[in-house]
Amino acid sequence: MKDFQNKVAAITGAASGMGRTLAVELARRGCHLAISDVNEKGLAETAQLAAKLGVKVTTKKLDVANREAVFAWADEVVRDHGKLNLIFNNAGVALGAFVETVKPEDFEWIMGINFWGVVWGTQAFLPHLKRAGEGHIVNTSSLFGLLASPTQGTYNASKFAVRGYTEALRQELDMAACGVSATCVHPGGIRTNIARAAKMDDSMNKATGGQAEAARSRFDKMLNVTTAESAALQILRAVEGNQRRVLVGPDAKIMDFFVRLLGSWYQPGSVWLSAKLMKG
Repeated sequence: MKDFQNKVAAITGAASGMGRTLAVELARRGCHLAISDVNEKGLAETAQLAAKLGVKVTTKKLDVANREAVFAWADEVVRDHGKLNLIFNNAGVALGAFVETVKPEDFEWIMGINFWGVVWGTQAFLPHLKRAGEGHIVNTSSLFGLLASPTQGTYNASKFAVRGYTEALRQELDMAACGVSATCVHPGGIRTNIARAAKMDDSMNKATGGQAEAARSRFDKMLNVTTAESAALQILRAVEGNQRRVLVGPDAKIMDFFVRLLGSWYQPGSVWLSAKLMKG
């Protein structure tokens, strides 16, 4: 897809962060939007910003973990806009927890949004993309879909799953030659509120000596590398270039290189850094 003019894009997690900047940048390029999030206030703000650029914008309060709701939204988008050309499965959450003690309901929560939300979004929108004759699926994994980190096991599990799912999807679409393609996005540290909004398991407070919030702040500062606006531009360039994956930000590129170079020997360094972030 070389041109977004008069195309229609659906974006999940559009109330803030990369979802919002993707919406605004697509609107700037003449792309009509169907945006969703659980945060109605933030979603309305995104819609207002995009609509000022002269495109049609529809909104939906949506829990992407709800399969029936996602499929209903996909049908609604096509009814409202007449077609669909792009789906950005961007909604995501974070959880700080040790794999030994993570609560089952918390594990199910993060997998429901980060992984199953991608699956439902892909399955719900793919038939509409095929009918449009051209389309692109953009699934958000993470730098943590390329390497693992202590206390991030559940997040790693969800993002590694998105990576494997999207890589298989891209190959199946290549085989089908149906006019639809897919890209897996691996952002590094992006200036969004994902760390500030992350759930923290009770065990994290004990591990940090009662300083879980201070550790959260240190982790948030470490993520302050690439602006959401820059991330959106990099992602859209990847779509235009039909890239199989895009590493967003210099930290993602550097860490991907070291993981490839070192193999599993990157892990001692990850242990050291995580201990430093937890203890200060």
